[in-house]
Amino acid sequence: MAASRKLATGSVDETTAEEERRVLEPGAAPFGNFPHYSRFHPPEQRLRLLPPELLRRLFPQSPETRPILGLDVGCNSGDLSVALYKHFLSLHDGQTCSDASRELHLLCCDIDPVLVERAEKECPFPDGLTFITLDFMNQRTRKVLLSSFLSQFGRSVFDIGFCMSITMWIHLNHGDQGLWEFLAHLSSLCRYLLVEPQPWKCYRAAARRLRKLGLHDFDHFRSLAIRGDMANQIVQILTQDHGMELVRCFGNTSWDRSLLLFRAKQATDTHPIPESLIEEGKERNRLRFRRQ
Repeated sequence: MAASRKLATGSVDETTAEEERRVLEPGAAPFGNFPHYSRFHPPEQRLRLLPPELLRRLFPQSPETRPILGLDVGCNSGDLSVALYKHFLSLHDGQTCSDASRELHLLCCDIDPVLVERAEKECPFPDGLTFITLDFMNQRTRKVLLSSFLSQFGRSVFDIGFCMSITMWIHLNHGDQGLWEFLAHLSSLCRYLLVEPQPWKCYRAAARRLRKLGLHDFDHFRSLAIRGDMANQIVQILTQDHGMELVRCFGNTSWDRSLLLFRAKQATDTHPIPESLIEEGKERNRLRFRRQ
C-alpha cells in the first residue's frame, strides 16, 4: 500500500460508475482495493479451513480477558471480516447476538475510504466490528488509531491479527524492506497472526494487469529479492526475524493460498498453545514448511 489518497465524493451514479470501472479493470486497484472482492474469492473458501471454535480454544474466556480483540488489516468492504466474526461466534445468516461484542471485537482497516464506508453501512454487527480508513504503512497514523482503539479496552496489543491476501500488495508497493517492516509491525501488535500470503504467480499476474492497461509497472516488482515460495518466505521472516512461531497450516484455499497461524514466542509460557491444535497441525507443518 502506498500513501492513502483521498477519494473525491461524488453522486451515487458517479460512485457506481467508478466502482464498475475498477471491477472491469482490476489493474486500476494497485493496492488490492478491489470493489466486490468477495466475488472473486468467496469468504467460504477460507472458513471451511478454519475451526469455528479456534478463538475459543486459543483464548479460554474469563472475565478479565473479554472480549477477544482482533485486527483485520486490508478488510476491503468487510465481507470477509463479517464472515469471520459470524464463523468464530457460530452465528447463522440473519442471526444476531446481543452479547457477541462482549466476546469478540474486530478492528478492521483498509486504505480505501470508499470500501470502508460501504463496510460500515452494510455491517450487521456494528457493536462488534469497527471499520476505519488506515494506510497501515503510515507509522504515525497507525500508532494513533490503533492505540486509541486498544486503550478503550485497557489493552496494549491485539489477541489476534488477520492478514488475508495483503502481503503481496505491501511487497509490490513498498519493496522487500516494506514487507519486512509490515510483518514486524504486525508481530509486535498481535499475540497471534493468521496470514494468507499470495503466491509468486499472483505477483506476476498483478504486474501483467498493469502493463495490459498501459500503466507503469509496480516500482519494486523487478527489484524484489524476496520471491519464489512466498508462504515459506513469510514463515522465515516471522519466525527467524520477528520472534514468532508457526503453530499450524490450516491448508490451502481453492486458489492455492495457505492459511498460516503464528504465535508470539514470548506469550507461550503464560498462555500455552492448546495441545490439540499443535498435534492437528504438526504433520502438515513439517511436510509443507521445511527450513531452507
